[in-house]
Amino acid sequence: MSLVTKPKDLEALKKSGRILAQTLQAVAPLVVPGVTTLELDKAVAKMIKQAKAKPAFLGYQGYPKVLCASVNDEVVHTIPSDRVLKEGDIIGLDLGVSVDGMITDAAITVMVGKVKPEVQRLVEMTKISLDKGIEMIRPDNRIGDISHAIEQTLAPFGYGIVHALVGHGVGYALHEDPRIPNYGRAGTGLSLKPGMVLAVEPMINLGEPDVLFGDDGWRVTTADGSWSAHFEHTILVTQNGHEVLTRI
Repeated sequence: MSLVTKPKDLEALKKSGRILAQTLQAVAPLVVPGVTTLELDKAVAKMIKQAKAKPAFLGYQGYPKVLCASVNDEVVHTIPSDRVLKEGDIIGLDLGVSVDGMITDAAITVMVGKVKPEVQRLVEMTKISLDKGIEMIRPDNRIGDISHAIEQTLAPFGYGIVHALVGHGVGYALHEDPRIPNYGRAGTGLSLKPGMVLAVEPMINLGEPDVLFGDDGWRVTTADGSWSAHFEHTILVTQNGHEVLTRI
């Protein structure tokens, strides 16, 4: 786990977050029936290049694309392809951006046209759970406070909170310590300190929490075929609280 305190590194990290947020905001309207996930990937790649930044996922442990584009029962890490989106689908768009070696990571789930009410509620509550987790980020709070806030926000709905995948530190590398589960007990875990950079990312299933890992080494799906939503922000712990780096 690294603390980001050098002014030059902080400046690059914040620029990375702004570019990432602007890119996700720009690609979301392109998510319409008839578009392919590969077309979305190409659009995102062009946006990042125009911003004079680098895609953090491309080449990471051999990952072949810029974007992760996970549809319906795909939880995370799906490689963009010729798959065509259709009315009623949902898609998780997960993206990392690097500026001068400083990396941020964020994800949104976008609804394709009109979706079923229970799916819309899943998407909305997953986003709200992320916001509730972020509210707990301040010096001397603990990782467990973030995890507990996410879990308690979702508890009334009976959703499957994925245990096999968690949030993480980020900044100098795409994945750093600490691990940040989306479930846990308040007051436990690592104490938060200024300079920590955290990627908090609830991955929530409409059904059971169990997942399957695909043969390609990347694609993760729900074990029961239920649909899944995913939201993520990169957050800097500050002296007095936090700053969400990937929010416009």
